[in-house]
Amino acid sequence: MTEKQCYTKVLRGEPAAFVPAVPILMGWAAQSIRSNYGAFASDYRVLVEANLHCLEHYAIAQASVISDPYRETSGFGGSITYQEHAVPHCQPPLAASRDLALLKQPDPWTSPRLLDRLRAVEELQRQVGQSHSLLGWIEGPIAEAADLRGVTQLLMDLVEEPHFVEDLMDRCVEVGTAFAREQIALGADTIGIGDAIASQISPAMYRQFVLPRQQQLVEAIHAAGAWVRLHICGNTSHLLTDMAAVGADIIDTDWQVDLTKARQTFGPQTVLTANIDPVAVVAAGAPQEIAVSLQKLYAEVGPPFLAGAGCEIPMGTPEANLAALCNALHER
Repeated sequence: MTEKQCYTKVLRGEPAAFVPAVPILMGWAAQSIRSNYGAFASDYRVLVEANLHCLEHYAIAQASVISDPYRETSGFGGSITYQEHAVPHCQPPLAASRDLALLKQPDPWTSPRLLDRLRAVEELQRQVGQSHSLLGWIEGPIAEAADLRGVTQLLMDLVEEPHFVEDLMDRCVEVGTAFAREQIALGADTIGIGDAIASQISPAMYRQFVLPRQQQLVEAIHAAGAWVRLHICGNTSHLLTDMAAVGADIIDTDWQVDLTKARQTFGPQTVLTANIDPVAVVAAGAPQEIAVSLQKLYAEVGPPFLAGAGCEIPMGTPEANLAALCNALHER
């Protein structure tokens, strides 16, 4: 059974030969081919090479085009500065204004950074689309709004100018939907929605501003023929009940969340990704500790389940540690 076949069975709720591993690899992947984060984020050829290297050397079920949060932001007019060993820096285009007319209209086929991601999807589908799942990626409504406005300003706007925030998020959903559809058309079978800043707001604000717009994205992605992986960094324990209403097929929770409680909340159909601590356990732990942590978590939470960590695998994580994460549940 190929990695993709096994992944597909898990998503369909069918018995699978092993638990697929879907770690988020960005800076780590770049380092694995002796490149750097800036090159990985700015040139799809480097991203593709890094993904292929990881698929070849580790038991990973999924290639991914995730690189940084600023693909759509760049299309909207954000100024991007690439950094050799860190996520690109972005100057929010609305940092000093609430005038939506200042935003450009991103086009997936003409905005350079959006097009670069489409080229990555296209090439990964050509090379490994038959053997591995392919994860496309978009930013969620509040994450993209924060990228455009700045985190502090947006959090203030939620209280002071809620109608502006709603209009801004609607623009983000429109662009995210179009971007997701193009990635699906090129071969992405799953779309990740990254909505990190959502963990920092109250359940009431989540229900008012974020939940209905995440639901719109999920409905559009499902209609286009792909699964949805919702990824919200940080402690989302206070949002789990509302997140269950989003309709995502896969839920990523960060290490602060009790995954057994998440299973009780989301029920037996939703696929949960393992959320062991990416720093204290995956990067700093011993391989055996990683394997035992994953095996214990799987025994507690049960299927449908994917192996991974609470967030991105940190740069500098020993190769043996990533191998332990990928292999711990690979043969059941």
